[in-house]
Amino acid sequence: MFDFLPLWFKTIVLPSEEPSVAGSLLLIFFTLFIGMLVGKLKIKKVSLSMSGIVFMGILMGHLGYRLHADTYEFLRDFGLILFVYAIGMQVGPSFFTQLRQDGLLYNSIAIGTVLMGGICTIILFYTTHTGIDNLVGILAGAVTNTPSLGAAKASLNDIKHQFPELIFADPTNAYAIAYPFGIIGIIGMMIFAGKLFKVNIENETAAFQKQVQDKHPAPEAAKCRVTQEAVIGKSIEEFIQQNQLKLIVSRIKHSGSQVVESPSDSYVFKERDVLKLVGLPTEIEKAISLLGYRSSDLFIESEDLTKSTIYLVTRKSAVNKTIGQLNLSAQFHVKVTRVFRAGIELLAHSELVLHYGDRLRVVGTEKDLKLVAELIGNSEKKLQQPQFLSIFIGIVLGILVGSIPFFLPGLSIPVKLGMAAGPLLVAILISRFGGIRSLHSFLQQSALLFMKDFGISLFFAAIGIHAGESFYQSFISYHGWVWVGYGLFITLTPILLMLLVSRYWLKLNFLPIMGLLAGSHTDPAALDFCTNYYRSDLPLQAYATVYPLVTIARIILAQILVIYFAF
Repeated sequence: MFDFLPLWFKTIVLPSEEPSVAGSLLLIFFTLFIGMLVGKLKIKKVSLSMSGIVFMGILMGHLGYRLHADTYEFLRDFGLILFVYAIGMQVGPSFFTQLRQDGLLYNSIAIGTVLMGGICTIILFYTTHTGIDNLVGILAGAVTNTPSLGAAKASLNDIKHQFPELIFADPTNAYAIAYPFGIIGIIGMMIFAGKLFKVNIENETAAFQKQVQDKHPAPEAAKCRVTQEAVIGKSIEEFIQQNQLKLIVSRIKHSGSQVVESPSDSYVFKERDVLKLVGLPTEIEKAISLLGYRSSDLFIESEDLTKSTIYLVTRKSAVNKTIGQLNLSAQFHVKVTRVFRAGIELLAHSELVLHYGDRLRVVGTEKDLKLVAELIGNSEKKLQQPQFLSIFIGIVLGILVGSIPFFLPGLSIPVKLGMAAGPLLVAILISRFGGIRSLHSFLQQSALLFMKDFGISLFFAAIGIHAGESFYQSFISYHGWVWVGYGLFITLTPILLMLLVSRYWLKLNFLPIMGLLAGSHTDPAALDFCTNYYRSDLPLQAYATVYPLVTIARIILAQILVIYFAF
């Protein structure tokens, strides 16, 4: 039929059981292109987004296209690493705060969802008399968790070595049948949840931000007039230390004067001075009650002599130094009042360590501010340069961490975090602490989005094509619709319970619930879908909070099911 085509063209374009690397790459990027076009199609305002790549990949696999074995494994793992590493970099700066706040609750909900999936599997084992070898494959596909499939297969092989007379089916077939419907089921439940709870995303976003603000309020500024005799004659430093306050006096103006200064810590309060205070709301209220009362003086806002400017930390001499170590107040008579980092506003106290890419709000004279800019860098051009060294060493460490085997009681084979949880954990740590020595972790938002989207696209295309290879044959041979039903039972039951408990009993915000839903199923496709469908990145934090522990739990659960029910 295609005899008129040149041989070289047929070699890389037509389906082949032994494809070349070039043919595999051509197939991947063609699948990405068509899959993204399919993902943009909307039916009643719902689109598959990047999940369309998975289904396009399944179609290509069904049509006879194959990936070179080594190329498939590389693209699958490489794409997943890029995706989870970018998520770790994005949520890292606020991850530990979130872990202290809601981490225990979030992980309890997610682990409960994992265990409920295991209970559903056991119910199917006793009621349908389906072998545990096939059921663990259905479970792995239903929750879209590839590492648990690998763990189950390893456990089955281990048992077979010890008991050669036992014969097990390959759980990959069941996995391939359940996986596409697992994705559809999870995404469908995300849409259903929005309808069930009658969600208004703008209201949910505002409520979430208010909740964060209430728990961790951002610094604010207030004007105060000094009238209390007890503080007149005291220095700023003495007043703050005696009352154990965390605030900054950024400006000061004498009564009857229009001259605004940025005072040093040794400045002594005079009666009826007007102060500009920066700090957390509770600290400011306490300070005002000790100093006098709130002032409405507008002259203290004057920029004639004392200006407020935002500078970027880009010079090595300022990175990983505390504000106290830089001693800007004594050197240049300026005050750093706030630090903006990854969308978070921080009070610039002396113990705060500065990261590459931090934005500092500095108050002082124009001459002094220029000197500060020279010290800390303030180079927008440098921020545009991606920190490749940090990314490379981070991924190296992530792969090493993910490859470390560790043994758990009762399990005969070691457990590993794998190519997902390892790089995610390392990225969170690197972004939280600003890098590794002189290797800075800062990445522009556009670079993070590219890493995340490109990585997940490669992952989707690779697993879709691979699943499509045997999807139809397995579906026909193994009573596919029955297994699809089993898979949807495992997919939907835990999700429905989790949604009801989280929303109605625990009263959680809807957007973190969506992150928990995707995270408890370790499903990048669901995460990508909900962030696009609900137009919010808020689910990312909950997803990253539970992903590492859930990954371990699903690996362990698959092995436990095999060990206890394979005989």
